Amino acid sequence: MTQFKTAFTIFLSLIVEAFPFLLLGVILSSALLFFVDERKLLQLIPKQPLLGALAGSAIGFLFPVCECGNVPVARRFLLQGFPPSVAVGFLLAAPTINPVVIWSTWTAFRDQPELVVFRVIFSLLIATGIAWIFSSQADLRPLLQPGMVRLMPACDLKDSDWDEQKDESLSLLASGTYIIGEQGKRLKLDESSWEMTQLSQDLVKQPWSYRWRLFMDNALQELRELGGVLVIGSAIAALIQVGMPRDLILAVGTGPVTSIVAMMILGAVVSICSTVDAFFALSFASTFTSASLLAFLVFGPMIDIKSVGLMLSMFKPRAIIYLLVLAAQLTFVLTFLYHMVD
Repeated sequence: MTQFKTAFTIFLSLIVEAFPFLLLGVILSSALLFFVDERKLLQLIPKQPLLGALAGSAIGFLFPVCECGNVPVARRFLLQGFPPSVAVGFLLAAPTINPVVIWSTWTAFRDQPELVVFRVIFSLLIATGIAWIFSSQADLRPLLQPGMVRLMPACDLKDSDWDEQKDESLSLLASGTYIIGEQGKRLKLDESSWEMTQLSQDLVKQPWSYRWRLFMDNALQELRELGGVLVIGSAIAALIQVGMPRDLILAVGTGPVTSIVAMMILGAVVSICSTVDAFFALSFASTFTSASLLAFLVFGPMIDIKSVGLMLSMFKPRAIIYLLVLAAQLTFVLTFLYHMVD
């Protein structure tokens, strides 16, 4: 019973901690759809894959969201036709490359400013590198969930897919939120055809009252969808935190290799928000090496149980495995090199 109470307390703390940032991400996502002309943003994105990946990673500085709020914004980037490298770079870098997290890390490690600097540098390098690798995928849709593919601008959809969506939109019994498109045609807001994306390009020309109503409807829909995933991910993280023997983790904290691996695993398991994870890492400063603390601060915000659950709303499991393996390998190599020269 004591363990159950502890797990429930951790579960509630994760929800309370993450929900405001998920809400912020949903608001930014809906704002991108209804108040920003994505065609102008696309013109500013470099066409070269590596530069596009770097730009996507650096955009995180403009959107102060953690690993809960970055997913809806990255989803919107893909739905509005941004290059995959931009969306993937933002997805991985935004939880760390933003002023709120940089400030909180500086506050926690004021006596070790090098950790603040290298956290930003390593996060930027890893996010840009992985996004560049994903840019080699000519068509990202095989790695995306079917619901994402249906919403993406895809003029080459199969006729059978279009007929199925068209038939659903005509059904009087279909559930969901709809808006009136051209010639009185109903378009579903939460699971619409790709025409919804085409329609959004002209929404910036519509009256503010009209866009504001659509903004609220879309934000509520995304919040319902991602909020459910957040609850499940937080529950799993809480159960693992209670069941995992922490003495075993602390026992390997002094080794140069084992300490890095242990803190990377801890960062993925505890699923603590990137805005406050520096203070959590500070509690291990007397037991673990500086390189392992850096591994926790870099890897945790990119890949943790809570964020993986949210990523499943975008990517198929094999794509998330690619992200996890690449992020883990690059984090280990960079932090181990840091340990060698420290």
